[in-house]
Amino acid sequence: MSNTIPKIVVVGGGAGGLELVTKLGKKLGKKGKAEVILVDSTHTHIWKPLLHEVAAGTLDSHEDEIEYLGQANVSGFRFRLGRMEGLDRDKKQIIVAPTLTPDGVEVIPRRRFDYDYLVISVGSISHDFGIKGVKDNCLFLDTTKQAEVFQNKLMQAYLQAHTQGKPLDEGQLNIAIVGAGATGIELSAQLHEVSHLLSAYGLDEVKPQDVKISIIEAANRVLPGLPENLSAATTNELVKLGVEVHTGERVVEVTERAIMTESGKTIPAAIKVWAAGIKGPEFLKDIAGLETNWMNQLVVKSTLQTTLDDDIYAIGDCCACKWQGHDENIPPRAQAAHQMASLAFKSIKNRMAGKEAPEFEYHDYGSLVSLGKYSTVGNLMGNLSKGSMMIEGFLARLMYLSLYKMHQTALFGPFRVVMLSLSHIFRRSVHPKIKLH
Repeated sequence: MSNTIPKIVVVGGGAGGLELVTKLGKKLGKKGKAEVILVDSTHTHIWKPLLHEVAAGTLDSHEDEIEYLGQANVSGFRFRLGRMEGLDRDKKQIIVAPTLTPDGVEVIPRRRFDYDYLVISVGSISHDFGIKGVKDNCLFLDTTKQAEVFQNKLMQAYLQAHTQGKPLDEGQLNIAIVGAGATGIELSAQLHEVSHLLSAYGLDEVKPQDVKISIIEAANRVLPGLPENLSAATTNELVKLGVEVHTGERVVEVTERAIMTESGKTIPAAIKVWAAGIKGPEFLKDIAGLETNWMNQLVVKSTLQTTLDDDIYAIGDCCACKWQGHDENIPPRAQAAHQMASLAFKSIKNRMAGKEAPEFEYHDYGSLVSLGKYSTVGNLMGNLSKGSMMIEGFLARLMYLSLYKMHQTALFGPFRVVMLSLSHIFRRSVHPKIKLH
């Protein structure tokens, strides 16, 4: 390690990364005990579980996004714009790709940043499993930009249908979502609400029943990774909303107009969303000789340090960490990223003081799935429920909203979160319930 203060670099400003770098900045950066740097390829942060609301238009990303430069200024870390493309473990440097304009003009050259401790928190991207037509014909919801592209396409489809002056073509406003995990389920419910809101706001040539929403899942039930009673309750709510649920249907091809399944079904749809699996970004695969798995995730020890380099950590969706007492790895959830960020902070602080790195123990507090204003279902686990307890309705909705408030509290503190919540209430009272452009 260098004789100067340690350099801590966090790559990726998602849920875990931004919480970690904020805490590092406040506790170490402001006090001159470490130089803390966040590297991200975008200017702003939005909590990823909200992207389905951005896609549907029920949330304006520009009102809820966090500017990295602003957060850095108040929290004691530095922000550097750029996309990590490589790693030099011998020199202890990350390599950041040039930043280009949409026209290909270089704005920021390729750079290298030194580190003493490196935390990779770059999240995940959609996994298309090499299925024919997915890349060319499906939309994805990995980033705010992709969610906004979906919302723009949705509005264009509505406006065209509203003004075309003739009956709708078959499948013209059909929306098919591949993957019945939390993202797919929550998006379908938001889109159902949007179909009614747009009619109320004047696009009444399109009736809500003209919009047909389908969910396609390869497993034999929705939410296959969660308890069966939660899955059954969710299916019942989706059926009430008129969402077509196709379980046990493995997609084999996606065309411009439809989705084909292994059983021979053809599901016509003008808008198709792929939410059927995740993997780490491509650049992580075997990066600098580090151990990765088939999903491009960095394999880490129980301390969240990579298996071949103790000075490199990985947290969140981009890491593969064994779940103690289970046969699988820790699931890619926001609560896992939050807990990992806390452990990584403690670990780096301990190691700077010459102490051992602590081990990570994941606590599963359950899962919640929001179906917009219609319902929220979930299961609680741990001391609160003495095992596993299913909840739904108002209590589940309250618990769901508290997850985002916990994230905001980690970034801003309790007082500012209260002020933000009040501001949000007033803002919602004077703005439309849906983004209309």
